[in-house]
Amino acid sequence: MPGMKAPPHEGRENRDENELGKPRMRASVDRASRIAFVVLVLAIVTLLASGSLFAAGPVTIAAQVLAVLLMLWARVTFGVRSFHAGAAPTEGGLVTTGPYRRIRHPIYASVLLFVLAGVASHLSVVSVLLAALAAAGVWGRIAAEERLVIERYPEYADYAARTKRLVPFVF
Repeated sequence: MPGMKAPPHEGRENRDENELGKPRMRASVDRASRIAFVVLVLAIVTLLASGSLFAAGPVTIAAQVLAVLLMLWARVTFGVRSFHAGAAPTEGGLVTTGPYRRIRHPIYASVLLFVLAGVASHLSVVSVLLAALAAAGVWGRIAAEERLVIERYPEYADYAARTKRLVPFVF
């Protein structure tokens, strides 16, 4: 009836579900992000331990130098707030300048470029599998971060439509 309040228990399930939906999603995304980060770090550390991380030839060394420069450019553009272990939308707005103008995830692009150049110098089944594991870790981080950033910044959808994730104009 109009003007009558619903009993306190009515609608509670929906309200609790809605109120808990975002924290549950956030916890799920955080967990996925941490797992992906551990996978990425383990792959890189194993490549380092096996002697397959650093490039040996002039072309692959140049690729790693470019990867380092891209990483530095992205870090400087994004600022101090980019130094976090968890995939969390940061305060301060969406960054779309510098390398972010053409690549949504230039830091992850630089990590993959560095790893792939090292693996190309030391091709083996193990190094290729470790590169694939590193790529899976990067992909997991990207997926987790994008889910949170889309929620935090509605304008991210337009930005994502005009930029590529990792390789400008390609992917």
